[in-house]
Amino acid sequence: MSSGDSLEGSVATDSHTATDRAACTENLTETDAYIRSSLALDPAEEYKTSNKRRGLALIFNQERFFWRLGLNDRHGTNADRYNLETRLTALGFEVKSYDNYKEEEVLENIESAASANHSDADCFLLIFLSHGENNHVYTYDGKIEIQDITAMFKGDKCKSLVGKPKIFILQACRGDKHDDPVMAFDAVDSEIKTNEVVVDASAVYTLPAGADFLMCYSVAEGYYSHRETINGSWYIQDLCELLQRFGDSLEFTELLTLVNRKVSMRSVGNSSDRNAIGKKQVPCFASMLTKKLYFRPKK
Repeated sequence: MSSGDSLEGSVATDSHTATDRAACTENLTETDAYIRSSLALDPAEEYKTSNKRRGLALIFNQERFFWRLGLNDRHGTNADRYNLETRLTALGFEVKSYDNYKEEEVLENIESAASANHSDADCFLLIFLSHGENNHVYTYDGKIEIQDITAMFKGDKCKSLVGKPKIFILQACRGDKHDDPVMAFDAVDSEIKTNEVVVDASAVYTLPAGADFLMCYSVAEGYYSHRETINGSWYIQDLCELLQRFGDSLEFTELLTLVNRKVSMRSVGNSSDRNAIGKKQVPCFASMLTKKLYFRPKK
């Protein structure tokens, strides 16, 4: 009888579980059906850009570094900063630039931006022009983890930017390899005579950020990012040129794709590192945007 009781208990338990599972499945099916019928996805939907302000753009420009870090000066980066200031101002951003700031100063300014009220702004933009290592970017006297920066702007910390684009642009190396050419060296590349092409040291890795974040990298993971000692970095040069031509008319991720194409057409023509001659570079971006992004002129 004890054996029969045990069997009955097993059968009763199995039957109860099956009933629960069926009920659970039924509820999930009903919920899925409700979501599908109530949520209309418009592929042309855009982020709101009718706010009073375009938004704040911070540029952290590192040309020099504390000698103990053992990092080379980044000649040409001031040209990048100037080009970015010009192009972003033309698009309506409030641009603030910081040259050779120490780690504590950089963090203070980022924290101040994260705690500011962005309710009347379309979006937020932050740019680092520096050396990188692993998941860090360098300040004058130290380094900051990229994830610590982006975390300050997530919805639970920066509520006035919830549902708005948060764009991060990183001009830094992401590895120690040169990208080999797969096309013929063209006449445009050979025109660069006076600029020496150098690289930004070490690696920066792609990190998850969150909804409505856009992470823009000057080079694909694992490779050198090239910078001309007079004209500035390839990536920022081409980004600024295309912002001038299409910044107020083209969807931003489509513009970034054009930047990828334009940079990929370059080759190193003049460098003290003979192994770098003819090498290539391809930028990349990681989009967590949920709508189309335009910087159309403010009315």
